[in-house]
Amino acid sequence: MADWFRERVVDAHRLPLFCFFVALITAFLCTRVNVRLIRARTRWFGNVSVGEMHIHHVVFGVVLTLLGGVAGLVLSGVSQGWYSFSSAVFGVGAALVLDEFALILHLRDVYWQEEGRTSVDAVFVAIAATGLLLFGLHPLGWDGGTAPAFLVVNLVFAVITLLKGKIWSGLLGLFVPPSLYVGAVRVARPGSPWARWFYSERARRPRPRLMAKAIHREERWRRPVIRVKIAIQEFVSGRHDLPAPASPVRRHRRRAVAPRPRRGTERAGRHWRSGRPRAR
Repeated sequence: MADWFRERVVDAHRLPLFCFFVALITAFLCTRVNVRLIRARTRWFGNVSVGEMHIHHVVFGVVLTLLGGVAGLVLSGVSQGWYSFSSAVFGVGAALVLDEFALILHLRDVYWQEEGRTSVDAVFVAIAATGLLLFGLHPLGWDGGTAPAFLVVNLVFAVITLLKGKIWSGLLGLFVPPSLYVGAVRVARPGSPWARWFYSERARRPRPRLMAKAIHREERWRRPVIRVKIAIQEFVSGRHDLPAPASPVRRHRRRAVAPRPRRGTERAGRHWRSGRPRAR
C-alpha cells in the first residue's frame, strides 16, 4: 500500500490533489454530522449567530476557499508539503460551500427541504471527479498528445448527453468517453431540454412514440435507481423531506377565571360571580 501510494500519488505529483480529496470527504462528513446533531437538538456546538443573524457555513467555506486557493498559488513552487496543506484548506472550504450549494442555487434556505438534495449531489460529483483524476483519468480523453478534433468530438457528445438529462452519464463520460457515445445515442429523459425540443407536442416535429418510450424507461429503470440514490443520501446526510422539529414551548398553567359580564347583563339581586343574593 505504501509503495502504491508513493508511486501513484507522491511520484506522480498528485499529493496536493490527494490532500484536497481527503479534506473534501472529511469536512463534508463532519459537517453533516454537526448539522444532524443540531437538528436533533442535542447538546452540541450549535449554530453560529451574530445577534439575530444566522451565519451559514457557506460563509466560512468561501473564506477558506479563498485562503487555500491564494496560498496554493503562492506556495506551489516553494514546497510540496505547504502546497498540499493549502490544497487541504481549499478542500475544506469547497466542502462547506458545496454542502450549501442548494441555498446558493435557490437563494433561500432549502437545506432540509426536497431541493436540499442538490447539495449532496454536488458533493458526490466533486468527490467522483476528484477520485477519477487521482486514478490518472483525464477529461475528454486528453493526455497531452490527443488530437484536438478528438477532444471536440467528445465535447459535442458530452453536451448532447447532458441536454438529454443524463447528468451522471455525461459526467462519467468526461473521463470515460465511451459512456458519452452511449448516452448521446439513447433516448432522452422526458423532462430534459432535448425531449422538449424534439419529442413533446410543442416541438416542430413531435414524436409521441419516443416520448412514450422515454416515460416508460423513466418509470421502469430510472425511478428504482433514484430511490436507491436517495436512500444512500439519507443515510449519509439525513432526511430532506421532513420539516425540522418545532422548538419546545413552555406551557404555563393558568387558573381559569370566569369572564366578568358586561353591565346590564347580570341578573338583578344576585352577585355576578357566585350567583348568591346580594347583601343589602
